[in-house]
Amino acid sequence: MVEPPEPDAGPVVSFEGVGLGYGGGPEILKDLNFDLEPGSFHFITGASGAGKTSLLRMIQMALRPTRGAITLFGRDTTSLQRAELPLLRRRIGMVFHDRRLLDHLDAFDNAALPLRLAGARLPDYQADVAELLAWVGLGERMNSTPPQLSGGEQQRLAIARAVVGRPDLLIADEPTGDVDHEMAIRILRLFVELNRLGTTVLIATHDDDLVARSGRPVMHIEGGSLRRISSRGAVA
Repeated sequence: MVEPPEPDAGPVVSFEGVGLGYGGGPEILKDLNFDLEPGSFHFITGASGAGKTSLLRMIQMALRPTRGAITLFGRDTTSLQRAELPLLRRRIGMVFHDRRLLDHLDAFDNAALPLRLAGARLPDYQADVAELLAWVGLGERMNSTPPQLSGGEQQRLAIARAVVGRPDLLIADEPTGDVDHEMAIRILRLFVELNRLGTTVLIATHDDDLVARSGRPVMHIEGGSLRRISSRGAVA
């Protein structure tokens, strides 16, 4: 059995000279160099098609870079054995843009899935999952399956699933795209609270108001390159 990697004292994520292209074509992302330190909170912004989702997928190890090196939790992702990938991914909470919920499971079981996969027992997590679902406005819908939920409800469920295990790293792709303004602020507060508890957070978004309220650093993608922008403000 492959043992989980030990936590590393360095950056949670490190990109060194990373480029990404498809099918031998020109690179859509080039010369990416940045570190995400433990406990940091960043946003990624950029126009549609700029490469935000591709960057997140490389961190999740769903895409391999064309060149350069990506280090995750102190491990070079290019040298990982296949059996090590699931163990490393369990330390990451991912809010997908397309949600990727399981239609045959109700909301409670979708949210609890990361805990079940990690071997937790229902009595140990039942109350916590129910509380989290209530907090994201799904307390009365926990027995409903995803096809019975609205788009906004499905998005909130996907967020609950991503954060339920208090991951070491949370990456989110447009997490507030299908919710109203009030719920977007509640979701931001949830991410901020997770960050205060030690989770490193990286969010790709078009929501300028969310970014302004957070007061957190912004990494902007333009022309395939990344530049860091300072942001000021506070979470409402």
